[in-house]
Amino acid sequence: MRRMNRGILTALASIGIAQGMKIFTHKRLTGKWDWKQITTTGSMPSSHSAGVSALASYIATNKGSRHTETALAVVFGVIVMYDAQGIRRHTGEIAQLVNELEDSIADLAVDFPSFEFVEREKELKELLGHQPVEVLGGSLLGTALGVLSAKLENK
Repeated sequence: MRRMNRGILTALASIGIAQGMKIFTHKRLTGKWDWKQITTTGSMPSSHSAGVSALASYIATNKGSRHTETALAVVFGVIVMYDAQGIRRHTGEIAQLVNELEDSIADLAVDFPSFEFVEREKELKELLGHQPVEVLGGSLLGTALGVLSAKLENK
């Protein structure tokens, strides 16, 4: 029986660990335990960054920094991390503005009954991306876990 690819396991484990850590970072920031944090996007640390950094550092530790697989993993990782802290974060900020605007229009509709406004049942999801420090945190976590996994495998 063949074992599953250790690089994939390392990346997935890093994502899971990062998601689990969000419970503790949320507790530290708010003083409240929120187990739903394990399934949220956004927040500290970035699980996207942890996963791609773990994979890239695992490959680099095993194959070397000059190997094509390392280059592919690093470039892929940089794109994912850039997207997480750029486009996805800005999309979340726009969603927040749209939700606030809708609340303001709903308040306005109360004052002017002739103004027809149908409020959306569900607000847009606001926490989509990451602050740069959250991406950095995920990247550092993933890098450490990727190197550790490769070192344990090669013992």
